[in-house]
Amino acid sequence: MPKIVGVRFKDIGKIYYFSPNDIDFEEGDGVIVETVRGVEYGFVALPPREVSEEDVVSPLKPVVRKATEADKKTAERNLAKKPDAMRVAKEKIEKHKLNMKLIDCEFTFDSSKVIFYFTSETRVDFRELVKDLASYFRIRIELRQVGIRDEAKLLGGLGPCGRPCCCSSCMGDFARVSIKMAKTQGLSLNPTKISGLCGRLMCCLQYENDYYSEVFKLMPKINSEVTTPDGKATVVSNDMLKKVVTVRFNLADGNVELKNYNLDQIKAKQTLEVSDDDNSDEIKELLD
Repeated sequence: MPKIVGVRFKDIGKIYYFSPNDIDFEEGDGVIVETVRGVEYGFVALPPREVSEEDVVSPLKPVVRKATEADKKTAERNLAKKPDAMRVAKEKIEKHKLNMKLIDCEFTFDSSKVIFYFTSETRVDFRELVKDLASYFRIRIELRQVGIRDEAKLLGGLGPCGRPCCCSSCMGDFARVSIKMAKTQGLSLNPTKISGLCGRLMCCLQYENDYYSEVFKLMPKINSEVTTPDGKATVVSNDMLKKVVTVRFNLADGNVELKNYNLDQIKAKQTLEVSDDDNSDEIKELLD
């Protein structure tokens, strides 16, 4: 199995694999690596370890060297140039009257290029803006349009739960989430209830989805008829965390009685199945 070292370029970002090149690393060590953007400064997120071939994208590039104090100061100087670069770029955007929102910027390690990240609802012709920025900074300019999820990750903020957004505080990369996950967990399909700051489905829907998906298959369908120790009844609701089923008995006097039973106490004719095909066009339009 190949030996790798996991490197991050941002505090909360994707981990990229490199060959340790027979250098001993500890978590948090600064490293200099060669990327598609050129030489970059990062830090060790995963100390050297062996991983399966399937987890490695070949060819595995080697680490150039362990970062020196001079390298760390260079990275700090690049970071210190960000506020001024953002100010200038915003002024240039206003000057050219472009419909774009500047989100972030970063200088490459060797300061040969500055990358500006922006969002826009439409396609933007920023050729004149690039020329203007290049004449000011005297280095290569790259403008990169990002999606609304990337904007939330770069800017951060508080989610509906009151905690910092997962994407900007603890998630290295975005995970796939779907409306099916919300249905499986019995959540309201109201977009305002299951959407994050970005307006897309909340990333945390996938945290416990494996558990809910397995239990979901065992629970009886709502409004289905089941056999309980006290006779036949109709399912009213399911508590998948406790594996408890609430059923309704229709009494002879016309009244109804609700009772709770553990899942292993009842017998159901069929189990509930959920498919993405069950989504209404309206919900898809609101959440996509």
